[in-house]
Amino acid sequence: MSTRSVRPSEEDADSPELTAVQAALAAEHSAVYGYGLLGGRVDGKRGAEARAAYDGHRARRDALARAVRDLGGRPVVSDAAYALPFAVADSPSAVRLAAVLEDRIAGAYADLVRAAEGPRRKEAAGALREAAVRAARWRGGNVAFPGLAERAAGADPAATGPVEAAGADSAR
Repeated sequence: MSTRSVRPSEEDADSPELTAVQAALAAEHSAVYGYGLLGGRVDGKRGAEARAAYDGHRARRDALARAVRDLGGRPVVSDAAYALPFAVADSPSAVRLAAVLEDRIAGAYADLVRAAEGPRRKEAAGALREAAVRAARWRGGNVAFPGLAERAAGADPAATGPVEAAGADSAR
């Protein structure tokens, strides 16, 4: 994700909850993009799973945009394109990308669980659970602490960071 619209400006510091909701929204934008790309590279049962995940991420994205507005913020917008962590040229690489996307979504929702309270926290925990289940299905196995890359045995924390917007720089 491009960090330009997730980080608050000096004069307009957002609440930790709004910042976490914005980060989850940005992650959902990335997931929608990623599933749109990988969906054409998987077929059969995996294709149906990709379409269901795509629809689920679109629904969560829309709900998060409403949550941002409810918290008094302006929802981050999707970037035009995102740089992928690796080339996705075939079904195995598409499946691998799906697992990475879900791991990253789980991380964003883990942060939202920490920042939110009440119904929003419960919804974030449900989204974290769904992402962890999808990641396990795509990967063929699970991790000990979904959403907490630093806890996963042998995980490279840099490998589970957000997908960067194509052409994005950290100065934005």
